[in-house]
Amino acid sequence: MPAMSSSPASGQDDVRATIVLVPGAGGRAWYWHRLVPELARRGQAAVAVDLPAGDDSAGLEQYTQTVLDAVFGPSTRPLVVVGQSMGGLTAPLVCDRVPVDLLVLLNAMVPRPGETGGEWWTATGHERARAEAARSSGWPLDDEDDPFVHDVPPEVMATAPTPFAQSGTPFTEPWPLPAWPDVPTRVLAGRDDRLFPLQFQRRVAAERLGLPVEELPGGHLIALSRPAELAQRLVDLVLAAPGR
Repeated sequence: MPAMSSSPASGQDDVRATIVLVPGAGGRAWYWHRLVPELARRGQAAVAVDLPAGDDSAGLEQYTQTVLDAVFGPSTRPLVVVGQSMGGLTAPLVCDRVPVDLLVLLNAMVPRPGETGGEWWTATGHERARAEAARSSGWPLDDEDDPFVHDVPPEVMATAPTPFAQSGTPFTEPWPLPAWPDVPTRVLAGRDDRLFPLQFQRRVAAERLGLPVEELPGGHLIALSRPAELAQRLVDLVLAAPGR
């Protein structure tokens, strides 16, 4: 499936940014399908990327190149890259390859140089943090609970393409950059995220990036559960970006 894109709504020819949307595990552009029209209604051009998630031969370099191939061209500015969940491994790599005006991490993994995606879970203390959040919030923590879609409308999930295959290859590769790319970065987190709990995301962002976390309504898949709120916040970030 090719990248899914949008143009500004009719009568809105003052496109403020091209927003490139990098999905998490499963790599489907479909994840962004409710957000793309919301951004278009707000005068933004959006590019939702399909990653080669089911291809065991594809690693972080192939994921990064797939995103680069989806961008309109080197003159596309201002350019905003949004990485969701596992997309946090790829989105900064894109920023190291092309000029990007703003990087947004959305319920995202924040890697360290040389750390593999597989090591990230233990290095960040994810399992313990999730268990503590479940106890304090009264969330279920068993095989019957799906921490991804608990707040996504069932009628939305009924349209999901299947299967959501995710190769383990990108998780075996050391994150290749020597440092975080020199690009303005903002961190957004869902206050009801049951996979990456809010306090966990606050700690990881502070320890690894020295950045605060802005909370939004919704769980791990905010683009599916609260697309209008997410679109408006992204537009606000575009307008507040350095140089705007």
